Amino acid sequence: MLLQNDRIRLRAMEPEDSAALYRWENDTSLWMLGDTTRPFSRAALTEFIAQASQDIYRSRQLRLMIEPLAAPFSGAVGCIDLFAFDPLHRRAGVGILIYEPAARRQGYASAALELTADFAFSRIDMRQLWADIPVSNTASLALFQQAGFRGETVRKEWVRRDDGTYEDARFVQRFRP
Repeated sequence: MLLQNDRIRLRAMEPEDSAALYRWENDTSLWMLGDTTRPFSRAALTEFIAQASQDIYRSRQLRLMIEPLAAPFSGAVGCIDLFAFDPLHRRAGVGILIYEPAARRQGYASAALELTADFAFSRIDMRQLWADIPVSNTASLALFQQAGFRGETVRKEWVRRDDGTYEDARFVQRFRP
């Protein structure tokens, strides 16, 4: 199975991705979207990339780099993660980041989400994928809804913001067709 379509390629992380990961993981404006509470060192990210070659059944996560196939971009513009992988219940969380502002709203995220869902359902036999999305992130909510994720569940005060307040998040799921 090739993780590629006419717009993007999803690929494993490479050592040369460490500079981009360093920038992305240490951008404090993104920390509320995940579980990050401290900066990452270059050494820690180099180790993370080295460990990424482990099987998803062992590491319980998979990060793929999103790489456009055509100009004006060269190299990765973001990444997509399967995390909290649960092989017993056959589900995993999905997180996606298009970091480069000029690469947003170009269809890369939707292409990556679709390729990842196809991979998860057909290759690693996932039954469902899920995401928790802060309600203020309307672009991400629209992206996941467009990709077939559904859910009415709102997790009250689920995400802690930088100013110490809390924001609701919508829990969405997509089941294997």
